[in-house]
Amino acid sequence: MRKLKASILGLLVLGFAATAQDASVKYAKTITPEDMRSKLTILASDEFEGRETGTEGQKKASAFLEEFYQKIGLQGPVNGTYRQKFSMYQSDWSEVYVKVKGKKKMNGVDFIFSGSANMDKEMKLSTVFIGNGDGLADMDVKDKGVMVTAFSRELLTKINEAGAKAIFRMSANDEQFMQTMPRQARRSMKSRLRFDKELGANQSMIFNITKEMGAHLLNSSVEKIDAAADNPASIKPSTIRLMVQEKLVELGTENMMAFLEGTDLKDEVLVISSHYDHIGQNEDGSVINNGADDDGSGTTGVMEIAEAFAQAAKEGNGPRRSILFLNVTGEEKGLLGSAYYADNPIFPLENTVNNLNIDMIGRVDPDHENDRDYVYAIGSEKLSSHLKIISEYANITYMGMNLDYRYDDPADKNRFYYRSDHYNFAKKGIPIIFYFNGTHADYHRPSDTVDKIEFDVMARRSQLVFHTAWILANRNDRTPVDRTDDMDYNR
Repeated sequence: MRKLKASILGLLVLGFAATAQDASVKYAKTITPEDMRSKLTILASDEFEGRETGTEGQKKASAFLEEFYQKIGLQGPVNGTYRQKFSMYQSDWSEVYVKVKGKKKMNGVDFIFSGSANMDKEMKLSTVFIGNGDGLADMDVKDKGVMVTAFSRELLTKINEAGAKAIFRMSANDEQFMQTMPRQARRSMKSRLRFDKELGANQSMIFNITKEMGAHLLNSSVEKIDAAADNPASIKPSTIRLMVQEKLVELGTENMMAFLEGTDLKDEVLVISSHYDHIGQNEDGSVINNGADDDGSGTTGVMEIAEAFAQAAKEGNGPRRSILFLNVTGEEKGLLGSAYYADNPIFPLENTVNNLNIDMIGRVDPDHENDRDYVYAIGSEKLSSHLKIISEYANITYMGMNLDYRYDDPADKNRFYYRSDHYNFAKKGIPIIFYFNGTHADYHRPSDTVDKIEFDVMARRSQLVFHTAWILANRNDRTPVDRTDDMDYNR
């Protein structure tokens, strides 16, 4: 039955020769747990200091990648180099406070600021209560502060469009908010990166506050706030003062990439990507987040796949299409490196056929403890009717893994489709597959270390990506863009 299914799918994988299939098996076997352990042990070591974008540790990681790509004989496609250099601006908050009746409430102590602004002097602001926002359309909030008890991206967009200056988001549980605030505040107050020196237009300042603080700012009480849920106009507007000062520092970083030129279809390019940055270390350097799984595992996978293709090319079995092996920076800062590449591509996007993105493939999540031989394959049928078929064919023919598609659901609350670097390719209309093992207890923690990696699983997932890439790089026709993405890019 399995062979029959593979045969049926094979008919749909147009123009892919059996001899090419046979060759792919040989090179896929070069992707081994031992080789992956060797590479990842270096990439996720303390020496690289957590690879935070713009730091010395990230620079060490980029040098490691450059040396590797040179060693295996791949081309540097950026004027002969492997580095796509660019600058961003690092944003730090020198002073952020809210004041009412002369009393200051400070960022990181009393609330968490998560917006953008830069003021020369203290701002005086009339602030209104809108409850859960249902009545926003009937309220005048232009150039005002808005106090709200509910929050969603849709509501944020509506408040911004209505012209509000600031949003004060009240917590649903003050006790829980205060318990988690130190960690959230550290994350929020940590330096931010953006491309433009100037702030984006029409972006509200966002203050995350307790309900008690919200009542204080409105000269009211928690009891009255709760009672006004269905009648927010019963809470009178108040006047507050606030200050947000920003300091900017220009910061240089780079995407890393290597190029393997194809044969008869060399003008078409397949991109295989990962992010090589992580979240770095704490302020005094005593704790390092090595990011072995996130995304040392994916970056190691790209390196292994690149090495397999490089060997194939040296032996006369190079791909028909060209392949760009892309390791981006700034993913943890907001998918910034892939966004930069998508806006400043080395190869024209109209000639970019697919993106296979690998972000965390070294672990097994709690939902698959009894099913280790799996991987989440996200987004494969969002833009093309062929790509999922090709992915399934590669898996059935060579690997026999469980491809889990649960995160393709447009209602997915985890929003994983939006959370890695393939997203910036998908927005440009390029069909993608995002390979992912799911989250685990060590996600974004210092405990995400090499000793937790399951290298046998990691190697099999990388082999699957390799086989899929081999087919995409060698079939006669590129995958058509013939579907309308059902995901909500405005969420």
